[in-house]
Amino acid sequence: MDAIGDRWAVLILRDLSLGLSRYEDLRRSTGVTNATLSDRLKHLEDSELIERRRYQTNPERYEYVLTAKGRDTILVMQALLQVGDKWAVSGNAGPPLKFVDRKTGHTVKLAMVDNETGQRVGKQDLLPQAGPGADELVRWRLTHFRK
Repeated sequence: MDAIGDRWAVLILRDLSLGLSRYEDLRRSTGVTNATLSDRLKHLEDSELIERRRYQTNPERYEYVLTAKGRDTILVMQALLQVGDKWAVSGNAGPPLKFVDRKTGHTVKLAMVDNETGQRVGKQDLLPQAGPGADELVRWRLTHFRK
């Protein structure tokens, strides 16, 4: 969450994932002030979620693109979008954006799958366990999980 920052950064990442890349396009899409946009772009760049690329030399102009780390982070936003759509956060008109399989045109959604078999795992079957990097606080939290 520190790498992403705040709601403005989420909106910028959303727009970058949709193909917007130029400063003025990002400003127009988000409605953010110039100072805030510049600050968030710098933060996202420092967090290695985006990189700045020069596309014009005279005058110098830059575009912003997602890094591999940034593209992976888009999964978090797709999950938030999915939850918002389920609970009609944007109103009764339906989802403002959907993702479809390029080959079939069918709507897709994120799901939990078994790492070995690829089979979908239901929410009721998820069990949190301490991983190799778990510290004492993580282990303590897990003692409160109701099975």
